[in-house]
Amino acid sequence: MAVRNPAFFDQLQRWFMTLPHCQVLGLEYVEADAGSVLLRLPYSEAIVGNPETGVVHGGAVTTLIDTASGTCIYTLFDAPESVATLDLRIDYLRPATAGVAVLCRAECYRLTSQIAFTRAVAYQDEREIAHGVGTFMRTQVGAA
Repeated sequence: MAVRNPAFFDQLQRWFMTLPHCQVLGLEYVEADAGSVLLRLPYSEAIVGNPETGVVHGGAVTTLIDTASGTCIYTLFDAPESVATLDLRIDYLRPATAGVAVLCRAECYRLTSQIAFTRAVAYQDEREIAHGVGTFMRTQVGAA
């Protein structure tokens, strides 16, 4: 199923990818459907947490999961809203393989008038490396 408002979402996801932390990490938008999004974190020396092993830093994986989770909510919107992370829990299952990009699929599985609930999986070649669940506060743009 397609995103609710393709023109709005296209503009929004392009804006997300220009945020400074997304640019530093090199995050890339891959695809979206209603309620879900897929982002890619390319491997680079800049995101290595352990120089001896080349393993990706957990903070980069956290940012990937948080960004994918927030972005997937916008696939369900018709117009701009502010969305802020209230809670994000991540279970790290195993280290990311050095030299390989990390993908993250996130989905918004429940949307209320004030809160969005998400879940996400970060993986490499079908090998899951982290799971995340999040709650996000919704605020209408221009609301006091």
